Amino acid sequence: MAPAEASYTEKRSKFLAFALPVRSVEEVKEQLEKYQKEYYDARHVCYAYMLGPKRTDFRANDNGEPSGTAGKPILGQINSNGLTDVMVVVVRYFGGIKLGTSGLIVAYREATALALAEAEVIEKTVDEEVEVRFEYPFMNDVMRIVKEEEPEIVFQAYDMDCIMRLRIRRSMMLRLKARLEKVESLVFMDSMVD
Repeated sequence: MAPAEASYTEKRSKFLAFALPVRSVEEVKEQLEKYQKEYYDARHVCYAYMLGPKRTDFRANDNGEPSGTAGKPILGQINSNGLTDVMVVVVRYFGGIKLGTSGLIVAYREATALALAEAEVIEKTVDEEVEVRFEYPFMNDVMRIVKEEEPEIVFQAYDMDCIMRLRIRRSMMLRLKARLEKVESLVFMDSMVD
């Protein structure tokens, strides 16, 4: 996802929402620190994030707003859009009129929805890598399987013993491995999830 921003105003309170691509908790902390410094004069800098292909690493923070009125609606918008590896920061400048619990929930949800609507969502597959080692005479057998299954060749080295690192969609990895196992002399070195 490319970064995007939007603003929403409710009873003179201004909500600035920023949707950001993130890949780790460290990146989340860096981005949060950046927005807290830049908008040091704001009343609240609330946020939520979702990480990973299984969408199990997430957090929502109300930053002083009543419990569940800011971070939760932000996270709700991330979830309703089915997004991951994303963080939304919503900065609130108080306009002098209290919005109440339901008003805050609506404002944070709307600001987030507007920012996410502006974002260009990038769809990615969940891939795995496998490294194989085989003797050079079996190169044709391996290359035939690579041509038919179409994994990405990430790395290759050819000598008497050849090494090849292949990346393919997780759902297709078992089939690729099953076919490669039939090649004489082939040994699996390791596999990784991306």
